[in-house]
Amino acid sequence: MATKAIILPFLSIICLFGCNITPNKESKMEKKIVIAHRGASGYLPEHTLEAKAMAHAMNADFIEQDVVLSKDDVPIVIHDIYLDDVTDVASKFSERKRKDNRYYVIDFTFNELQTLKVTERFNPKTGQQVYKNRFPKWKASFRLHSLQEEIELIQGLNASTGKNIGIYPEIKAPEFHQKEGKKISEIVLKILSDYGYHSKKDNCILQCFDAKELQRIRKELKSELFLMQLIEFPEETKHLDFFATYADGIGPWYTQILDKKVEGRWQFTDLVAEAHQLGLKVHPYTFRADALGEFTSFEKMVHTLLIDAEVDGVFTDFPDLVLKFLEKQNHEF
Repeated sequence: MATKAIILPFLSIICLFGCNITPNKESKMEKKIVIAHRGASGYLPEHTLEAKAMAHAMNADFIEQDVVLSKDDVPIVIHDIYLDDVTDVASKFSERKRKDNRYYVIDFTFNELQTLKVTERFNPKTGQQVYKNRFPKWKASFRLHSLQEEIELIQGLNASTGKNIGIYPEIKAPEFHQKEGKKISEIVLKILSDYGYHSKKDNCILQCFDAKELQRIRKELKSELFLMQLIEFPEETKHLDFFATYADGIGPWYTQILDKKVEGRWQFTDLVAEAHQLGLKVHPYTFRADALGEFTSFEKMVHTLLIDAEVDGVFTDFPDLVLKFLEKQNHEF
């Protein structure tokens, strides 16, 4: 199949899902929100502009950007500080790996990074595609891009479609960047400000796993953006009082909300209730229709967390499916 037949142009993708959408005037943080995790990554390779255009066409409330710095301080949208599990860097720059046999974004200039081909995520040791039924590995042509380029795409699509879809950047591995002499938080905040994202009223949520760094962003760097503290480990859920001193919400792994089943129904931990008592929004990650974990169906997964557990929004690789679920819920009520 020709690559032109595989990838629709941005405009075709947009029109496929509906161009004439009236902007939602309701405050997004007052309703259940859908965050396109790395874009519409269930359908197109993660963190490509094509995946972001598709997520915009699907009407996700926010589109996520993971941000890592290049050697010349350009913020690159990619999930990890590594290149070798989503690009062909190993074949193009075989001599540039570090002692741990990994290839780091920070070791390449922006111009060098743009020469790499991006593909569906795979295991660099085995070459096996992580999600085997997603977009075929090494098919079509995808490239890395900067945070600025993605913001301009999303803002441009907002202008041309009349929508108001937000951005949800994550500052990746700030301690690693600092050890490399890079001020990633300052660089990202400057770019966000340059593009009109200054405060909680703006359509931007900034997230980070590093609590120390997110607190520094609020207190030392004096950011007034909506800040989300990501949570990876169970012991971190005990620090909600501390998180509430600088953050506006938390992003836990969804399993941290689940407790046990009683007569076939999930019971929940106190995480969501305690967060809400502190005024924190809760956006768990990651909802995947092809990785259901403890659930028998994607709809059951979404209903359990979004409705029964009363979380405020979800990160998902399949934003269209969550939006269809919410539309169905609205019709039922």
